[in-house]
Amino acid sequence: MSSTLPIGVFDSGIGGLSILKKIHQQLPRESLLYIADSAHAPYGLKGEAFIIERSRHILKFLNSQPVKAVVVACNTATAAAVETLRNENSLPIIGMEPAIKPAALQTQSGVIGVLATAGTLASDKFVDLKSRFDGKVEIITQPCPGLVEHIERFQMDLPAIRNLLQEYIRPLVKKGADSLVLGCTHYNFIKGQIREVAGDAVSIIDTQEAVSNRLASVLKEEDLLSELEGTIHFYSSGDPQYQHKVFSHYLESNVEVRLFE
Repeated sequence: MSSTLPIGVFDSGIGGLSILKKIHQQLPRESLLYIADSAHAPYGLKGEAFIIERSRHILKFLNSQPVKAVVVACNTATAAAVETLRNENSLPIIGMEPAIKPAALQTQSGVIGVLATAGTLASDKFVDLKSRFDGKVEIITQPCPGLVEHIERFQMDLPAIRNLLQEYIRPLVKKGADSLVLGCTHYNFIKGQIREVAGDAVSIIDTQEAVSNRLASVLKEEDLLSELEGTIHFYSSGDPQYQHKVFSHYLESNVEVRLFE
């Protein structure tokens, strides 16, 4: 496999752009190919069979490019489909995992809150992860319906999203949570609003750096690190004109978004 091939990154929507930005910052020589399955976002309310089908469809496209590695920049897709994808593909596939371990290592109160989609929290993968910390810390989970939809429409400054954040976060803080784990990549884009509601005494923990570090480590192990100047291409299953506005907003740059079918 050639080290000059791009890395595929995909998510149900624009949330994975936060992961892509971190990867590009750490590995600027790598070419990246991002896919947002925005026509079917959010994945959090979809069944496992549907998510596996969409993930397979996306992997088929990425393999046709081809790519040298794939980052599943979506907690829900990772929970539902990453093992299937790894069993069916030989290339390295990096998934997401809510950062409970680092939160458990740093909590002073012994109470951790996890904000995620219902699909992630109900998955066997998350239940197994959570069980590893039984008796060590108290983990309080909070599904967050509505947040992804607001972020996909870049409506983060509306009173409605602040009301949702207060509804989801305040009970966790009242129960003693001193760390909040962001279990959905979309939530990285509202970290400031989350911090305002949670307060400065609460740590906000995401997985951007951990995923980027893991990818860099795998590429090095496989001798796949690129030495060329990287390029980035964007695709979305949503309306290209609208997606152009959304992508450009979050990337703070005018980017072309091609249609993914």
